[in-house]
Amino acid sequence: MTDSARGFGLSLPEYPWEAMAPHRATAQQHPDGVVDLSIGTPVDPTPLVVQDALAAAANAPGYPTTHGTRALRESIAAWFGRRRGVPGLDPEHIMPTVGSKELVAWLPLLLGLRAGDVVVRPTVAYPTYDIGAQIAGAEHVAADDLDELDDDVRARVRLVWVNSPGNPTGIVRCPESLKKLVDQARAIGAVVASDECYAELGWGDWDVEHGGSAVPSVLDPAVSGGDLSLLLSAYSLSKQSNLAGYRAAFLAGDPALMKDLVNSRKHAGMIVPAPVQAAMKAALDDDAHVAAQKALYRARREQLLPALESFGLTVEHSEAGLYLWSRPHNGADTWSTVGRFADLGIVVGPGVFYGEAGAGYVRVSLTGSDERISAAVTRLSGV
Repeated sequence: MTDSARGFGLSLPEYPWEAMAPHRATAQQHPDGVVDLSIGTPVDPTPLVVQDALAAAANAPGYPTTHGTRALRESIAAWFGRRRGVPGLDPEHIMPTVGSKELVAWLPLLLGLRAGDVVVRPTVAYPTYDIGAQIAGAEHVAADDLDELDDDVRARVRLVWVNSPGNPTGIVRCPESLKKLVDQARAIGAVVASDECYAELGWGDWDVEHGGSAVPSVLDPAVSGGDLSLLLSAYSLSKQSNLAGYRAAFLAGDPALMKDLVNSRKHAGMIVPAPVQAAMKAALDDDAHVAAQKALYRARREQLLPALESFGLTVEHSEAGLYLWSRPHNGADTWSTVGRFADLGIVVGPGVFYGEAGAGYVRVSLTGSDERISAAVTRLSGV
């Protein structure tokens, strides 16, 4: 076929959530209204401290910088030291991004990956890791440990995604587990990119406010050995600060990689708007609203978890994040369980969206209002 006859477009798979349309339609027929616990979009108000910062920066006639303001990058560095156990991070090695999803989708291309290269992602994972590999023309494989790969595949690995806390499973990788993966990747010259956007939402042993340990970052010296080479940490303010509508996130890590990524993004016009950068700084400088929002999610989780169990589900992992990763006791397939929830007017996420290992599971989000969570609990407990 000649180039002129080849057609246009990336020919990516259909966006998976389109398959939920009939189940959404069923749920919307419930007389008490739908309870949407599927995608996990925040429903609580954006904190006023952030709204005020956005409004104060609204007069922004000039172009913002791709690298971000020095003030924002200093706040990010301070946040890493205060909240993530990563002291002394150089603001030069930090950059805001237009949400974390675009970073996940475009990072393989921006790192120069191409046909024949391999991207590794967790066995149960957010589908955008695979999409990013496809955009770059690279291959993607699922593995939680590089020792799971055969020699040919392992030799071609250029990028390893780690997601801790994991979406959808809520799995948290301890420092020793992260260090093992980092050592494996460095031995073959691969980059480790850690998606850490649920890090402030640990429960149980990872609930800092209740005496637990902080979720570790890949940049933590206990993981990195004090060397940031080949390491990148991505974080989003969507979850901790209800800023999903702002598209507010950032990346930090390896000085050489960050310098090249900033330059490439300058060429591509990937820039966070100036008012959003000001809002990000306000959010990162204020820990009080993060604790308050987490308390809301903690209370919702404590209501929803036993209700799911009474509905005949086992909740696995889910030690951090905004989701309860669940499977039915009777071994029913994912879509049957999705249908059972829809019949009660509740929309949940199908586990099959997250890879073959997600078959049989559903992902139930904590991102409903108090009233909608209570409605879901009543419906689930009454069956």
